Amino acid sequence: MAPVMFRDVRKAFGQVEVLHGVTVDIEEGQFVVLVGPSGCGKSTLLRMLAGLEHITSGEILIGDKTVNHLPPKDRDIAMVFQNYALYPHLSVAENMGFSLMLKGASKSEIAAKVSPAAEILGLTHLLERYPRQLSGGQRQRVAMGRAIVRDPQVFLFDEPLSNLDAKLRVSMRTEIKNLHQRLQTTTVYVTHDQIEAMTMADKIVVMHDGIVEQVGAPLDLYDKPENLFVAGFIGSPAMNMVHGELDADAPGTFVTSGGTRISVANPGSATPGRKLVCGIRPEAIHLGGDVALKVEVVEPTGSETHVVSLLDGKEMTCVFRERISTTPGEEIHVSIDPQAVHLFDAEGGKRLSA
Repeated sequence: MAPVMFRDVRKAFGQVEVLHGVTVDIEEGQFVVLVGPSGCGKSTLLRMLAGLEHITSGEILIGDKTVNHLPPKDRDIAMVFQNYALYPHLSVAENMGFSLMLKGASKSEIAAKVSPAAEILGLTHLLERYPRQLSGGQRQRVAMGRAIVRDPQVFLFDEPLSNLDAKLRVSMRTEIKNLHQRLQTTTVYVTHDQIEAMTMADKIVVMHDGIVEQVGAPLDLYDKPENLFVAGFIGSPAMNMVHGELDADAPGTFVTSGGTRISVANPGSATPGRKLVCGIRPEAIHLGGDVALKVEVVEPTGSETHVVSLLDGKEMTCVFRERISTTPGEEIHVSIDPQAVHLFDAEGGKRLSA
């Protein structure tokens, strides 16, 4: 395993620049997730690391070696693709050992590598089957097994779970995380699913429009988003955003554009008169209080209830651990945890308080 470093990496297709100077350090053995909406540049960055896209400018290092101009085969990486990329005419065992066969390894050497990888991934009983005889989850495990037998310095995953159904995605997330904990190989994983990012990563890199918006541990990004984009992207259901400003006579009170008053424990650098956005996580809203909401939709999930409501005519999502008996059109009264309120500058989007 080896560290990975991106140094002011830029990528342009003709006159269109899609990566605008990305600088990120990935420590040896870390599981790092690149996350962001479609088109943000995360897959392009991964493909540049793999050697599948040329770098317009900047520097990429694996270990202490600059790899800008190295072909993929010389970078000591293994990549798992979204579409599995298995050879249909080869068995599971042959697919897993294909890279070793290309290097001229003997059958006994290949078997010695394939067998433990198959055991780790629960594929031992499937080694003689062909890809067409496997489920989607099994095919993905074969693709992972092919990467493992190469024993690379860095694993690369390009949205590997996007073709799987919801239940299988959850179990595969666990398998990939367990695999990393077992092998401790540096891993770079791309996804647009922030739940995958939160549950799997040691460190998350949030990207948007070709730039890095924030880098940090999952809960750091959740608890202290640096700007409105990260605040809205990380967390499910998404953070509620309410426009307004601080009360000039009571700086610890945020007043919405509709006149609702919300207590703020830490206004930070926010000042009265400045146009602000108040960010409120759905789970920071509790039943009982002096804030009135009009119920629009009630979504019971079993362990909790999601209530989509209106505050001053603007949508506000609440997550209650209690089972609540209410119907659309009714009014409920809630309180908002002052310690969990975030304030952002309305124009620049920067976070001003915790």
